[in-house]
Amino acid sequence: MISTELLRLRRARVATSAIFAAHGAVTGTFAARVPWIVDHVGVGPGGLGIALLMPGVGALVAMPLSGRLVHRFDLRSLVRVLMLCWVGALLLPALPASLWLLCLTLIVYGATAGLADVAMNAHAVLVEERYGRSVMSSFHGWWSVGGLAGSAIAAFAAREGLGAPAHFAFTVVVLAVVVLVASLGIVPHRPEPSLAEPPAFALPSKAVLPIGLIGLCAVFAEGASLDWAAVYVRDLLNSPAATAAATVSIFSVCMAVARFGGDWVVRRLGPVTTVRISGVCATVGALMIVLLEPVALVIAGFGLLGVGIAVVVPLVFAAAGRSSEHPGRSIAGVAGIAYGSGLIAPGIIGGIAHLSSLTVSFGVIVGLMVIMTLGASVLRR
Repeated sequence: MISTELLRLRRARVATSAIFAAHGAVTGTFAARVPWIVDHVGVGPGGLGIALLMPGVGALVAMPLSGRLVHRFDLRSLVRVLMLCWVGALLLPALPASLWLLCLTLIVYGATAGLADVAMNAHAVLVEERYGRSVMSSFHGWWSVGGLAGSAIAAFAAREGLGAPAHFAFTVVVLAVVVLVASLGIVPHRPEPSLAEPPAFALPSKAVLPIGLIGLCAVFAEGASLDWAAVYVRDLLNSPAATAAATVSIFSVCMAVARFGGDWVVRRLGPVTTVRISGVCATVGALMIVLLEPVALVIAGFGLLGVGIAVVVPLVFAAAGRSSEHPGRSIAGVAGIAYGSGLIAPGIIGGIAHLSSLTVSFGVIVGLMVIMTLGASVLRR
């Protein structure tokens, strides 16, 4: 007979998975409606580039505050409130009619995303600790599923001519219900009263810095691939636009599938060996992208790269949560480093490509994957 505690723990795992999926769905929904927002505001590529930097700026500014929030408030209430704020923030990008207002709303949008991200990962670490085995990768798998679902529904809405305001409003209502129902299964948790309160604005500590650098390598490769894979396949390999778009989809699907299988691998091999094997896989994939010319093999290389980096970020968050008495602060520090790299990756790839070529740009990713492989020991339990 299953004990009450085990049933409660399973319920918490399902609830956490739903929270991650809802977070990803907001991201996927927004990303797919960027063309509508561009037409509505009337900005060119330069203005769009500036605007799309703002969510990252908002997240990086807000994340250092999240350690204090996780320490001060009950985790169930905090996840519920911050996730509702994040879901509600989806309404903001459809409102502005000027570039500066769009930038302002996207800063708020990014700040709520960062705070909710840290809170839900802190709860995921708590659930994993109570399970006594790796479950973090599956949570990030559900984030990927939510992102894919959000972008697919957004593509359908755009094809049917539904404007972003109505589409976003409908999505907010649905996801708010999901969050409210899922939050009932989240584990209530407050830190021990004897623990010293972390600073209100906490930068990454020395303990989490090496862990964050491993996350930096993985997120840099992810951000660069999502933004540049289609351009690489279309321009360098002279492939049709449909093939280029399919490359990004294949990369994303490979990441999602690998994350659902990642916990099984981690339980058998441990985090260090898993990241080393993942790093070798990602390195081989990146080398295929750089060295080969047949488009099918290059697309396979992007798939291998996606598989290789898929479980690294979940393991980085899990390691950060275990690294100190203040998991919220540690996760915030690692998230700031990792997401910061994702923010600058597309620009660095573009800058190197401007000075030399996209092939050389992706050569940088080969180097980062080697560093990630060699540095895997920092994730040792």
